[in-house]
Amino acid sequence: MGVKRYKPTTPSRRFMTVSTFEEVTRKKPAKALVHRLAQKAGRNNAGRVTSRHRGGGHKRLYRVIDFKREKWGIPARVDSVEYDPNRSARIALLVYADGEKRYILAPQGIKVGDRLCSGPESEIRVGNRLPLANIPLGTPVYNIEMRPQAGGAMVRSAGSSAQFMAKEGRFAHVKLPSGEVRRVLQDCSATIGQVSNPEHSSLSDGKAGRRRWRGRRPHVRGVAMNPVDHPMGGGEGRSSGGRHPVSPWGQPAKGGKTRRRSKSSKHVVKSRKKK
Repeated sequence: MGVKRYKPTTPSRRFMTVSTFEEVTRKKPAKALVHRLAQKAGRNNAGRVTSRHRGGGHKRLYRVIDFKREKWGIPARVDSVEYDPNRSARIALLVYADGEKRYILAPQGIKVGDRLCSGPESEIRVGNRLPLANIPLGTPVYNIEMRPQAGGAMVRSAGSSAQFMAKEGRFAHVKLPSGEVRRVLQDCSATIGQVSNPEHSSLSDGKAGRRRWRGRRPHVRGVAMNPVDHPMGGGEGRSSGGRHPVSPWGQPAKGGKTRRRSKSSKHVVKSRKKK
């Protein structure tokens, strides 16, 4: 995996960087594991915009990812490492001993031909999936379940990994990439290693057009609007907004606490916020 930098032949090329894709071994996905992905442009089933600045972009096929990996005890061979337009990480196509094929989140360092397995009796090696109760302390893990057999929900983006810190009764303490330490039931499963494509965070789009290709529309600052459009709009000349940063509907932004306490908040041992 590497980063390719262009010569500044045009203003948009000057800061543009792309991945070299040298780890990708197959261009087209397995037909049985893809389906059409409808474009919603940030709208819900009622047609209302619930996620702003979304729309357009290139058509994509959704690759069905196996976040559970519940085929315990059945060995699988890595058939290919592929690009997925729906996520920042690479995906790997596994061919199980019984002939079934499934996509998984590819760990860093995986190669075609590697043998992987999941289950309590699996070997402690990169790419294998085990319950937290069977993983040694200090091991980097990713794709962690929040509830047993519910499928991985935490630590799934490119280059991320969590650290397995401690065991306390029925729970395990896991330090997430944000710095938050959270309790997770030891019956929950996790994959050993680090998510692939760690250079993703260092890539630069170089121009607004590349964001449009991904379905990201322009984001206009509130202070550049009129008072009728935004609480921070208006003013003679250029202004700073005249109040603490807020959304168009007056909700605090840039540091203001708006998160509602959820049921899982009781499992947070150490907050990601620095005190």
